[in-house]
Amino acid sequence: MADGQRIIHRRLSRDYSDSSDDSDDNSSQKTTKNAPATAHPVTNANQVTGTKVPEKNGLVLKPSLSLEPYDVAFKVMLVGDSGVGKTCLLVRYKDGAFLSGVFISTVGIDYRNKVVNVDDTKVKLQIWDTAGQERFRSVTHAYYRDAHALLLLYDVTNKTSFDNTRAWLGEINEYAQDDVVIMLIGNKADASGSDRVVQYEDGERLAKEYGVTFMETSAKTGTNVELAFMAVARELKYRQSCQADQDSKFNVKEYVRQESTKSRSSGTCCG
Repeated sequence: MADGQRIIHRRLSRDYSDSSDDSDDNSSQKTTKNAPATAHPVTNANQVTGTKVPEKNGLVLKPSLSLEPYDVAFKVMLVGDSGVGKTCLLVRYKDGAFLSGVFISTVGIDYRNKVVNVDDTKVKLQIWDTAGQERFRSVTHAYYRDAHALLLLYDVTNKTSFDNTRAWLGEINEYAQDDVVIMLIGNKADASGSDRVVQYEDGERLAKEYGVTFMETSAKTGTNVELAFMAVARELKYRQSCQADQDSKFNVKEYVRQESTKSRSSGTCCG
């Protein structure tokens, strides 16, 4: 690892530890892969590094310092190749905006927070936007260990990004907790004609092979963006509820299917 990467890695690791609950001790940060990642309050919501500054629209990705109250918090990571639209998806979800034009790729890790209502519970999602470049992969690995959910994105106009999802899934299996929620997302679903090189059925087959939830999104139009994060929030809330209520039932794949069908029927985009 180059000296510059070591410096970034040390700084990110320090900031990551600062973002954890103050009650976490050193032993909790050395959990094994088989130990489940538990939900806990997330504090010190400071931007780590790698803000994208777009050249158009005047939009700047800023740290989210929300003081909105919440009942439970979960860490969600966006992973996938560089350029698949991870930051655009995050900005669309958090700010309802689309980053158009040329902007700098994420360097290291960045994150934002959003509180959503799931039934009667305020769920805080701390969403981590990660670098997709190979040289930052070791940095990303360090953040897998406490993630409750991973959204793995590929670009439907880029076959290589789709092919690489198998490698990403392998890394997730190696570094993430066994009980992590995984969702495969084909982004840039607004593409049509010859621009689209990965069909919906391709993503669906891959998701079935690995037993993960699948959907397509468009950060540009907002299609299914809200649904993706809400499905994850509901699944995480359900898993926590199951520990206390054995009768609680929720199927994230069925939820996504039903909500996607409703949105298509009504002509809305779940954005």
